[in-house]
Amino acid sequence: MNQNVVVVGTQWGDEGKGKIVDLLTDEASAVVRFQGGHNAGHTLVIGNDKTVLHLIPSGILHSDVRCLIGNGVVFEPFAFMKEVELLESRDISVRDRLTVSAACHLIMPYHVQLDLAREEALGERKIGTTGRGIGPAYEDKVARRGIRIGDLLDWGRFENKVTEALDFHNFVLTNYHQKPAIDLSSTLESFASVSDDLRPMVADIVPILEKFKQDKCKVLFEGAQGSLLDVDMGTYPYVTSSNTTAGGAGLGSGVGPKDLDYILGIAKAYTTRVGEGPFPTELSDAIGEGLASRGHEFGATTGRARRCGWFDAVAMKRSVTLNSVSGLCLTKIDVLDGLEIVKICIDYQLDFNDDLFDFGSEGMQEAKPVYLELPGWSESTKGITEYSKLPKGARDYVRALEKEVGVPITIISTGPDRSETIVVEHPFE
Repeated sequence: MNQNVVVVGTQWGDEGKGKIVDLLTDEASAVVRFQGGHNAGHTLVIGNDKTVLHLIPSGILHSDVRCLIGNGVVFEPFAFMKEVELLESRDISVRDRLTVSAACHLIMPYHVQLDLAREEALGERKIGTTGRGIGPAYEDKVARRGIRIGDLLDWGRFENKVTEALDFHNFVLTNYHQKPAIDLSSTLESFASVSDDLRPMVADIVPILEKFKQDKCKVLFEGAQGSLLDVDMGTYPYVTSSNTTAGGAGLGSGVGPKDLDYILGIAKAYTTRVGEGPFPTELSDAIGEGLASRGHEFGATTGRARRCGWFDAVAMKRSVTLNSVSGLCLTKIDVLDGLEIVKICIDYQLDFNDDLFDFGSEGMQEAKPVYLELPGWSESTKGITEYSKLPKGARDYVRALEKEVGVPITIISTGPDRSETIVVEHPFE
C-alpha cells in the first residue's frame, strides 16, 4: 500500500489536477496543499455542480477528509475567507476540518502593488503573472523579511513587522515605480478584521502529518501550477516563484522525502500554456482554436485564454525525470475526438549546441518540434470508464505516449466529471 501520494502537474499547469485529487480523495484521510498561492485554480465538476478553489485543497468536498495548507503556500487571508464562506454557503463544513500552517507567509497589499507595477514597467517583456502578489511574497520570504500567519496572531509583533516592511516597500513603490504608497493604518485595520477568523484554523502541521504516518493514514499531497513553471527547473524567467515539482511536497509541508511513496503526474492529452513564455508545439491555427474551444481553455483564476498545442513528449520526459513520476494521468483525451491526425512532439531541432540546452526560455524559444504523426479517431471517448472501450486510435495514441515518455499512463480522464475516468492502476494500491 502507498501511504503518501503526490499529485503534480507535468506541463505548464491547468492539467486538471483538481478533478484527479478529488477523485483520489475517496481513498485518502487527508489532503495537503504544499506550494503556490491563490494564483492557482482547481475547477471541480460533480454532477451539475461546479466549484472553483484557489487555496483550499480539493479534498474539502469530502466530508470525512482532513485538509491542510502547508508552509510552502503563500497565503492571502481575504481570498481564503471568501472560499471558506463560499463552501459554507453550500453547506460544506470547513473550519473544523481545515488546518493552516502557522509558517505560511502572508501576501500583503504591497506585494500585489509591486507585482502589478513591475509587469507594467516590463511592457512587452512582461512575465505574464496573475498580478496577485505571489512573486513579491516569495521574494520577501527568501529575503527573510516576510510576515507569516504566526506573526498575525501576535498583534504587537505583526504591527512592528508591517511597519518595517512598509518603510522598505513604499520607498520602492513611490520612488522607483512612481506609484502611491500603501497606507499603514488601513493595512493594519484590514488584517485585524480577519485574524480572529483565522486563529482557530492555524497550527503547526508537522506533528499532524507525523501522526498520520504513525496511524498509517493515506495522505494526498496536492501541488499547484505545473513542473515547467518551477522556479528552478522551468522555462525561466517565465515561471512561477515556487518549486512546483514533487520535491516541493516535502519542503512545503514538513514530510521527509523517504515518506513520499508514489508520484502521480497529471498531463493533458495535448499541451496548453497561460501567459507569456516559450511553447514549441503551440498551434496558431484552426486546430489550436478548435482545441481551445472544445477544451474550454480559459484560466480558472484569471479567465485568460490558454494557448494550445500538440503534446510535447520532450518536455514531458524532462518532467518525468524531475519528479520521479511513478505513473501519469492523461486528461482531456475527449478533446482530441474527431481529429483526422494527432501529433506528438518527439524531438527538438536546435540551431545551437544542444549541450547548452537547459529548458530555459532562450533555448525553448528556438526549439523547432519534430513530430510523430498518428491517425486520429472519429468515435467519441466522452465518459468512457473502461480502457478496452476506447477507440483503437485513442488506445494507439496512449501507447505511443507511454513509449515516448517512459512511464505508464495509469489514469485517463474522459470528461470533467469525476465519474468520467478510466483507472488502470490506483496510486494508493
